[in-house]
Amino acid sequence: MPDSGVQLAARLGIEITLLTAQRAVASMPVEGNRQVTGVLHGGAYCVLAETLGSLAANVHAGPGRIALGVDINATHTRSAVAGSVTGVCTAVHLGNSLTVHEVVVFDEKGNTLSTARITNVLRRQKVDLTVS
Repeated sequence: MPDSGVQLAARLGIEITLLTAQRAVASMPVEGNRQVTGVLHGGAYCVLAETLGSLAANVHAGPGRIALGVDINATHTRSAVAGSVTGVCTAVHLGNSLTVHEVVVFDEKGNTLSTARITNVLRRQKVDLTVS
């Protein structure tokens, strides 16, 4: 996987602790990722979810294929203002041409903050995506 695929995740401080096609886990600090009201930005939840879902889908895709996100939706149910959050990604469907993953984001107390669903289409990789 090219390093360019994790540039945004690195900027947000996302740290992946588990990565398989069926399950992926990562944490992200609230500090540096807040919106103007002081709570974790909703877009940051989506970046965490898309990072986990896309990486898991690419693991499932295997060599010579690539997963491309075609849909993501999220419902934010609670706010975080400090500490870190953890996203847990679980496969809903791992097909030949399509994957669906659900990502639930929790705070340090185990409260659910956001639930997202990401769909990726699997295609043959036609170009080298490495960045020099």
